[in-house]
Amino acid sequence: MRKSILVLGLALMAAAASAQTKLSAKEQCGKPDPQYAVPVGDQQGHMAMMAQAKCTFPEGEIAGMKMETSQDTFWGDIHGATSSDRGYAVVSVAGGDKAYVRFEGKTTMKDGMPSDGKGTWAFVGGTGKLRGIKGKGTYAGKAGADGSFLNDIEGEYTIPAPAKK
Repeated sequence: MRKSILVLGLALMAAAASAQTKLSAKEQCGKPDPQYAVPVGDQQGHMAMMAQAKCTFPEGEIAGMKMETSQDTFWGDIHGATSSDRGYAVVSVAGGDKAYVRFEGKTTMKDGMPSDGKGTWAFVGGTGKLRGIKGKGTYAGKAGADGSFLNDIEGEYTIPAPAKK
């Protein structure tokens, strides 16, 4: 009986340590700077683009720490009114720890400017209390007339329990 209780207790602790935590955030990105776009030359409206944007989080936290800023570095393959995008984000939280994110998605273009976008993201690492973070989710955003972007971010994550010394 005692062994059964110990095994059940350990199983419950393991389940709690690996439980998914929901993530919901808003990311406000300024106009990308720098931003480079060059025509591919194979057809009208086909461009290769690379850019970087600095962002803040009006809402959102990871592991009880407020998400503060991110630097998003991305590239796109633009075909007329659609861009297929991939990139990375370095997210800083209160206290200075960082989470590393990979993302990909599609952006709709209107009159040569982004109008909205959506895609998926995944944590690929972190520092300090976010070391070993794993998780994934979705994002959807709208562009402002000034080239800024507001993204709604949803997902789930896990962080391994700190190693016992």
